[in-house]
Amino acid sequence: MFNKLILVGNLTRDIELRYTQSGTAIAKTAIATSRKFTSNGEKKEEVCFVDVTFFW
Repeated sequence: MFNKLILVGNLTRDIELRYTQSGTAIAKTAIATSRKFTSNGEKKEEVCFVDVTFFW
């Protein structure tokens, strides 16, 4: 069973690529996503930073 997740945002740092001793590649980066909303008549923006790690 697989789950699908789609995150849309901006990269906040360069991708860091490393390899384990067994040869598995691990890439790390982070993205920032934001949402704009109105609360009590005041416009606001909320930013969420997400660390992302890829294994392959």
